[in-house]
Amino acid sequence: MLQDQESPAAGPSPKDDSSLNKWGVVNLLSVSLLFFMISILVIVQKYFVFSLAWIHGDPRKVVYPTDSYGQFCGQHGTPNANKAILFYFNILHCANPAVLINLQCPTTLLCVSKCPDRFATYLDMQYQYRYNKSYWEYYRQFCKPGFDNPRKSIAQVLQDEDCPSMIVPSRPFLQRCFPEFITRNGTLTVANRTDFKDGLGKTRSVTDLREAANGIVGLLDAKEVGIKIFEDYASSWYWILLGLVITMLVSLAFILLLRFTAGVLLWLVIFGVIAAVGYGIWHCYWEFSILKEKPDADITISNIGFQTDFRVYLQLSQTWFIFMISLAVTEVIIIVVLIFLRRRVRIAIALLKEGSKAIGYIMSTLFYPIITFLLLAICIAYWAVTAVFLASSGDAVYKVMSTDPKCQYSNITCDPETFNKTNVTKVCPGAQCTFAFYGGESIYHRYIFILQLCNLLVFLWLVNFTIALGQCTLAGAFASYYWALQKPADIPACPLFSSFGRAVRYHTGSLAFGALILSIVQFFRIILEYLDHKLKGAHNAFARFLLCCLKCCFWCLEHFIRFMNRNAYIMIAIYGKNFCTSAREAFFLLMRNVVRVAVLDKVTDFLLFLGKLLISGSMGVLAFFVFTHKIPVIQEEVPSLNYYWLPLLTVIFGSYLVAHGFFNVYAMCVDTLFLCFLVDLERNDGSAARPYFMSSTLRGILNKRNVRKREDKRGYRVRKKK
Repeated sequence: MLQDQESPAAGPSPKDDSSLNKWGVVNLLSVSLLFFMISILVIVQKYFVFSLAWIHGDPRKVVYPTDSYGQFCGQHGTPNANKAILFYFNILHCANPAVLINLQCPTTLLCVSKCPDRFATYLDMQYQYRYNKSYWEYYRQFCKPGFDNPRKSIAQVLQDEDCPSMIVPSRPFLQRCFPEFITRNGTLTVANRTDFKDGLGKTRSVTDLREAANGIVGLLDAKEVGIKIFEDYASSWYWILLGLVITMLVSLAFILLLRFTAGVLLWLVIFGVIAAVGYGIWHCYWEFSILKEKPDADITISNIGFQTDFRVYLQLSQTWFIFMISLAVTEVIIIVVLIFLRRRVRIAIALLKEGSKAIGYIMSTLFYPIITFLLLAICIAYWAVTAVFLASSGDAVYKVMSTDPKCQYSNITCDPETFNKTNVTKVCPGAQCTFAFYGGESIYHRYIFILQLCNLLVFLWLVNFTIALGQCTLAGAFASYYWALQKPADIPACPLFSSFGRAVRYHTGSLAFGALILSIVQFFRIILEYLDHKLKGAHNAFARFLLCCLKCCFWCLEHFIRFMNRNAYIMIAIYGKNFCTSAREAFFLLMRNVVRVAVLDKVTDFLLFLGKLLISGSMGVLAFFVFTHKIPVIQEEVPSLNYYWLPLLTVIFGSYLVAHGFFNVYAMCVDTLFLCFLVDLERNDGSAARPYFMSSTLRGILNKRNVRKREDKRGYRVRKKK
């Protein structure tokens, strides 16, 4: 491997280092210092945001439900430690499940240890209490703690919010008590009843509960389905794991065999497309010749105008004539392009084969995505913890909740300790001071949204930096393979580990800078998506059009920057220069070989897509036969499943992801070898001083030769072509 001992690179040292004058060095140092200061500020901001979130945040507000008094249900070390479920005094006041889940239902919320299992009213309890004290013992667990006066009038009880007027059979869902709906013979029931007493002298239908808890039935049914799905995964997880292991082995074999099959697969597809288009031309001519003899088929398309039934056009000879001409033009274009680009296609195939050889020599690169996955998991965990702490910051805020839509005090902040002393209950009968959410009016609480945006930006930066580190590491390893003159003898030991060390030690700033540029663009895209979501109901056509244009522009910009960053990281791994210089050199290098870039990119994308489709499809077929007991040898070993299609889809999707991870490494290998190949062509001439490092296959395609020196019998040095 050619490597400048003073340059942290995997490739040959550049020739034009002397062109950097002292002012260029000063400017480069100034830019580096500026970016170093920006990085320090971002790191300080990251820890500042996390510190604020840690000080003010409380994840218990997310984990535990909260009652009307701002107390957590089920929290250890509190009076509610054994009361982990939230109970609604009057669920009929709740309009929809969103109100229930957001804890803003205009009724008293109480922490209980279990949900009611029977119908009962406060009036019935008072009547039965005269004969059996146990009725009150059961009913009181759904009343306020400390309330022990079963003889208190119902009007006074409801006014003081001591007990609910009724209870209905419920079961916990999302740590909240919801009515236990059951459909029997097409009739909705609760505990085998279709009506109930509301405790206020009225008989209500179960459908009233259904309307109050609209959508909960579907959620409860989904819970039952979820249990069955969990059982399927619990009994079939080792079969799924076995399928993913087989996928890993098949992906590895596919990559290693590409050195023999890449050319065959590509040429088969190319000639298959040519044959298919040729058959299309023949078929169109056959249809045209048949319809030409019919008297009514010579009508032109313009004569019949637009028809909603497109089959009408197929009865015209002119339609098939147009199809035939279009396919003929397409066939000619494909053949002409193939004739002129045949050498570039051969180069692309040779690079694909060379990539397979490189991975065969550096097998450890196939497992580097595991490191990237672990680092990404850490980044996601950091972002999620910080976001939860920020979201849970603040104190309990209480709002006036009233069932009367005309109440002037609705949604006004209140104090539960002094609420009964105000005139709100007189103006709005039935109004309650209920816990609404966590928040505050301090400067910190006003800027929580801004802190969440900062947390998001840092998260994007960390993710893109992790990906950049992986790309630069792989590029350095594969570049060390390419620049080894005698392969595999000159390949350095532990090329992946050495490349990772160079990337971390020398190129962290360049990788962080490239990741920051991409993160800023992604950040603006997320903001545009947020604005688009907020403006969905807007009727301003110009604003919608402008937003759509901005989204399109930023989408294109993100993909362009992603492409340039990838190639810049490869140049960093080759030469060890900074990000801006590497990006500029990569851009002009690709522009000088734009046709080769396009051909290689499309050929690589096609073969890798074909491989992913082939592997995931094959594993899907195999999993189908396994889970449907179609293989007699293992029929007794495979468990019976409730939904066999779910493990089947898991195997297919997991196989695609595994193949995608392996093929991403292969794509990075091909891109690195391609840039090294272009640099090799421009910098070297095949002489003994500057030999070509490309393989003999590539030299044969380009008619290039290496010349080496040797001594003849008389001691003179002569030149010999290789």
